[in-house]
Amino acid sequence: MGQIEKEREMLRDAAKKLAEKVIAPEAEKIDQEAQFPQNVVGAMGAQGLLGIMLPEDYGGMEGDITSLCLVAEEIAKVSGTCSWIVVIQAMGTLPLLLEGSKEQKEKYFNGIAEKNSLAAFALTEPQYGYDARSIKTAFEDKGDTFVLNGTKFFVPHGGVADFYTVFATSDPGKGPEGISAFLVDKETPGLSFKENAEKLGMCGTPTADLIFGDCEIPKENLLGPQGKGWPIVMGVLNMIRPAIGAQAVGIAQGALDYAAQYSQDRKQFGRPVSQFQGLRFMLADMATQTEAARTLIYKAAGMIDGKAENYEMHSAMAKYFASDVAMKVTDDAVQILGGYGYIKDYPMERMMRDAKVIQIFGWSNQAQRELVAQHLVKG
Repeated sequence: MGQIEKEREMLRDAAKKLAEKVIAPEAEKIDQEAQFPQNVVGAMGAQGLLGIMLPEDYGGMEGDITSLCLVAEEIAKVSGTCSWIVVIQAMGTLPLLLEGSKEQKEKYFNGIAEKNSLAAFALTEPQYGYDARSIKTAFEDKGDTFVLNGTKFFVPHGGVADFYTVFATSDPGKGPEGISAFLVDKETPGLSFKENAEKLGMCGTPTADLIFGDCEIPKENLLGPQGKGWPIVMGVLNMIRPAIGAQAVGIAQGALDYAAQYSQDRKQFGRPVSQFQGLRFMLADMATQTEAARTLIYKAAGMIDGKAENYEMHSAMAKYFASDVAMKVTDDAVQILGGYGYIKDYPMERMMRDAKVIQIFGWSNQAQRELVAQHLVKG
């Protein structure tokens, strides 16, 4: 086993121990109370899991997308909400890794290493989602500062993150060419938060609107060249999709493990229900689908880590296939538990609810299919 594989296994083991000892006992409470688990953030910070992909020079783990996927999968087996913490953290820090200056990295990465600072990614708007040609959040160059006005919608970790990568346009008519990226600190005057409505799943993950009202951003907080924000958006989304899919794989595996154990413990007609062929075939299909999704995820992650030029299609394939599998597997797991699967005393219904958002987040699965089709055919 090479050094990089050893380091990945160490990260996976750390995530597994954290999931089993710290997160699993609280997973039901986190969901029912819909409270952000700050104690889990602290535990993750102590293990270095908030800085998986950060350079060692800044207190990070010097990991890669495969490392991130391994951690996300292990944690998602017991809690979708808590797996979201590492994925959203990576999504918020990737723009800095891609385009950040030395000074920006020193400020924000050191904050993560020393204070467990959280990062977030703010692109979606109330009417336009990821439609770059239509976003309305605008910035003006005022000489000494940039001034932002507008609203970002449904931002994961909105209100709890310490800084945000925000995308705004100098002119909506310019489309992607008018978009720039900015680092915005939580306490910046002119930035306020509006908590979104209650969600179906991932209930412990706060989401909020970010409202910018003449919000002044220092010139040094421009991320990358002005007008070059859209390549950052696409770079981050293409790189993060396998990690989003790894959450789905983790949820599916957690549901499969629970359902398989339940089927051996539950008796009907004098024998375990695991002995009934119809149920056995369901479990076999669930395992096969989960393993197929896992294979796609780690193939895409390996392509990204290996700097392959054509990973975008595989990244999209992996994300949409894995999230569809998670919905199918959790649905089947609920069916295997019967009435018990439908009540909150058992984790199946929570896993099914958590799986749903992964079909939507990071561009919907329909958008992923369109992206794949664009690589296959023209027009």
